[in-house]
Parts: sequence; C-alpha cells; structure tokens
Amino acid sequence: MASRIEDYAIIGDRETAALVARDGSIDWLCWPRFDSPACFAALLGTSDNGRWLITPRDPHPNVARRYDDGTLVLQTQFETATGTATIIDFMPTHGNASDLVRIVVGERGTVEFDFELVLRFDYGSTVPWVNRQPDGTLTAIAGPDLVLLRTPVAIHGQDMRTVGRFTVAAGERVPFVLTHTSSTGPLPPPLDPEDALLRTQAAWRTIADRCAPVGRWREPVLRSVLTLKALTYAPTGGIVAAATTSLPERIGGTRNWDYRYCWLRDATFTLLALMNLGYFEEARAWRDWLLRAVAGSPAQMQIMYGLAGERRLLEWEVPWLAGYEGSRPVRVGNAAFNQLQLDVFGEVGDALFQAARGGLEPHPRQHEIRRVVLEHLETIWRQPDEGIWEVRGPRQHFTHSKVMAWVAFDRAAKLARGHGAQDSPADRWRRVADEIHAEVCAKGFDPAINSFVQAYGSRTLDASLLLIPLVGFLPPEDTRVLGTVAAIERTLVHDGLVLRYDTAATNDGLPPGEGAFLACSFWLVQVYAKQGRREEAVRLFERLIALGNDVGLFAEEYDPRAGRMLGNFPQAFSHVGLINAALALAGQERADRSKSP
Repeated sequence: MASRIEDYAIIGDRETAALVARDGSIDWLCWPRFDSPACFAALLGTSDNGRWLITPRDPHPNVARRYDDGTLVLQTQFETATGTATIIDFMPTHGNASDLVRIVVGERGTVEFDFELVLRFDYGSTVPWVNRQPDGTLTAIAGPDLVLLRTPVAIHGQDMRTVGRFTVAAGERVPFVLTHTSSTGPLPPPLDPEDALLRTQAAWRTIADRCAPVGRWREPVLRSVLTLKALTYAPTGGIVAAATTSLPERIGGTRNWDYRYCWLRDATFTLLALMNLGYFEEARAWRDWLLRAVAGSPAQMQIMYGLAGERRLLEWEVPWLAGYEGSRPVRVGNAAFNQLQLDVFGEVGDALFQAARGGLEPHPRQHEIRRVVLEHLETIWRQPDEGIWEVRGPRQHFTHSKVMAWVAFDRAAKLARGHGAQDSPADRWRRVADEIHAEVCAKGFDPAINSFVQAYGSRTLDASLLLIPLVGFLPPEDTRVLGTVAAIERTLVHDGLVLRYDTAATNDGLPPGEGAFLACSFWLVQVYAKQGRREEAVRLFERLIALGNDVGLFAEEYDPRAGRMLGNFPQAFSHVGLINAALALAGQERADRSKSP
C-alpha cells in the first residue's frame, strides 16, 4: 500500500516530477511530462503498478529528511543498528532526455540496502521488455518509451522486476541513474551523477537567491516558491495545479480528480505571489502562457488547459488501478474543462491588470484579447454557471462568479482609463461593472443572516466569499463583509480550518464529505490581516504552517480529526495561498512599524 500523502516529497526537472516516500520508494512518476502516462503508479495501486525502491534491510530505521538549502535536492537519512546512510534524490534539468538520479552515501558504519525497480508504462499496465547492453546498461522498452538504468550495483531480473542488494560503508557513494528517452533514437550518453548534483544544486539556488524578504516566514515562503517552480512546465511557463491525479478529498470517496493541468483560476494569485517576491521572469512566462492559451474565440475560452495550451482534456477512468487506499475511480483527464465558470474571466482580467501594475511590459495581444473577451462576457455574465468549485450538479448563480465578472470589468475600466485613449471603452465597462455590483449586493446578500451567500436565493455559505474584500469588491471593514466573515467562522470553520462549503447542503452532483481546504484557510489569514485582526491572523497562519509535512509541502486539503493530508499533492493553490498570506502579514508588520512613533 502507498504511504500517507504527507509522507511524500517532490523532486523534479520542471517538465515532470516524482514523489519519493520516506521509506525510499518512488511511487509516482509520469515521463516525459507531468501529464504523461505514469511509469511508476504504485501511489494509486500497488508495487505491481510500478515503483523504484531503495531501502535499508533493517525494517525499523530512524528516518530524517530535508532538502538541501534552497534546492529541490532531497536527502533521506536512514539510521540503522549497523550504521547511517543517506539517499540523495534529484532530477537535473535536461535536454533531449530526462534523468532521475539517486546517490546512496555511507556516513557511519555499514548499511545494507534492498533494491527493487518495477517499471510499468501506461499507468502501471504495460510490462516493458528488459535487456542488458554490452556495457551493463539496463534498458526497458515498450512502444515509444525507453528507460535506461546505469549503476555499478549488481542487479538481476526476478518475477518481472529488477532486484538487487548492496552494502554502503562510511565514505562510499553508490550512484543510480534512470533515464527516459524515445525508443526510436540513439541511447543518450551516460550522465555524470556527481557533476549533475552540483549543477542541479546551483540551478535551484540561483532561483532561491532571488526571493524577496518576507520577515520571519522566509523559509516556508521559499519552499513554496521552489514548489511552484517544480510544478512549472519550463518549455511553456504553464503551472500545473498538482503533480498527481486522483488523490482523494475523502479516503474511500469518489472526489478524485486529475490536477496535472493549468487552471486559469490560479492566474491572479500566482502572478501576485511571483511578482511580489521579485520573480518577474516567471510571472511573465505565466502571463504569456495564459494569453496563448486563451487566444481564439472568446466563446471557446476554457477554465483549464494542458501544459502547452491543449484544449481537449478528455476524462476517462483507469479500471486496473485500485485507487489510493481504495479511493476509486482513478481518473485521467478532467471533464471540467468544458464547464462554464464565469469567475475565470475575472481572474484573467485581474492577472493582466496586476501584471501591468507590477511593471510587466504589455503583451502585444493582450489589449485586443481583453476587448473581445469582455465583449463576450458582457453577453453571458447573467447566466448561471458551475462556479469556482466546478460542481457537477445543476448550474447556479454563484455569488463568487458574479463578483469575479465584476472584477473583469472593473480592472479593464481602470486600465483603459489609465491609457487615456479617446475611443476608450472605459465608461461602458464601468457601467457594466456597476450593474453587476448592484445585482450582487441585492441578490447575493441575505440580510436575515447578515451575510453574502453561496448563490442567489440560497442561505448556504461558501468560503469563496472571503475573496470579496481580497479582490476589492467591498472594503474589509464593510459591515456586510464583517457579517460574512462572522457567518463563515460560525458555519465553515471546523477545528480551526475552513471548509469550502457544506457538501451535504450543496447539490454539487457528488456524495458529501471532504477535508478542510487549505487555500481557503490562507484566504482567511489574509482577510484577518486586512481587518486588523493581527493576532488571529498570525495564530491561524502559524497553525497552517505547522500542518505542512516534514519538508514543508502541502496537499489540497487537510483532515484535522484524522491528522492527515487529503487531495492532490503538492498543491500549487495551497502554496500560493501560503505565499500571499505571508506577504499580507509582512506588509501589515511594515505598516504597523511605520505608524510607530
């Protein structure tokens, strides 16, 4: 059975990523891209579905993990009865091939290790043909995929697996290099693992050194930045929502989705996080990916795209995988790509606004794209939609969706007025924004409960309402905002963490039950900070930070009663939320200091 979600760490080369468990097993890897079929899929099945295990023979070692400072190079130290050894895991950035390197380092005494490599292409279903080359290189081939293993360790085939046993003594370093390439080309030359380690450490530290100061929370913020970089598909600048598919929002449940794609919804929060930390190159790449993806007919704008802007993300179920802890189905693709979600128009508009305000030079096509998108939004904003949470039940007039439609017109009007063009449509866009604002205040607010509600005519609460003051729809001290925050605290804050909404009270087309949504909890930190509730903001933020695993990573959700993470991992939205919450707190600290006599 796979490890607990929080027992994994991520390594990656900014085109794909692998998850490494505390016991030394790599249980998830899609090659050559994040969204490629997995060749290690034990995470969602069993070891028969593919994994790479290097672990001490001692069944009860003491395990300690850390990343090398400022890098995505993972060190897992095993202390056994006979000695201590560390496995260094990393993926160097690459050219024509992709490499996964493991170096076992002896530190004290001797440690005996077991080795097991189970390659299964196509999500754990296809057994490759394995051969040994004259130079000792092991090759595994199936269709278009070719994987090579180079190591000095003696290994052999056994029951459709490659196994071995070796001992490392103090001062010894034993390398393993696994390489993926096309089965139709020549074999790539051997990689020098020690040189690759130095180059990989230097590349990540170059990124880390650019991180702006954020007060006492620099370490979790920097780890979140590096995680976002690990989830970035370098050839295009697209950022995937997570490295995995189908990790459940409730153990044994069916809320299992494929997150290996790029959501427009993440655009504004990600841009703000990157720009405020000084990562303008990354912000520009994300902005440019965004504009390439949405180019075309505005009526065909999707809520998510593939890594390079692909549009067809057809959803299907993988019947041969049992699911994480029996949580079926395992899904590939995401049918939500063809939903109507009005809020993404606001996220795109706000992203372009924030990019301009943050100093990014305008993209040659962004003004024209904004104009045609707004013309389309003007015709559809009154329609019901599936909303931010991508419900698979009936469409509704979600309050958050209308608020974000207002954001689209509000930001466009501000940008157009700032440019001062004579034929500027700023006045028309401002009128539409005002019309939406008035409607939301009239239909999205329930005076009887003194709160905005999830959808027009509903009395259900929704954590997305916390974004009302964060996007500037109303000031944080507005009585309606104060009432909404109080209502969310009463109904959606459980065990100190924020639920997205009451899944039992909302017809979202799925069985009820999920964990607390970490991004929503970080939103509440930001709201507290904006409302001057500093002690509460810091207390909640530090509790959230403590929920990260031993190497500072966060999944999508958390179950406070079971004390474990839920949902896909690591989750970009959670890490972006952490960054923006830390920036809000640091900003308030600076403001408070400037007021001091």
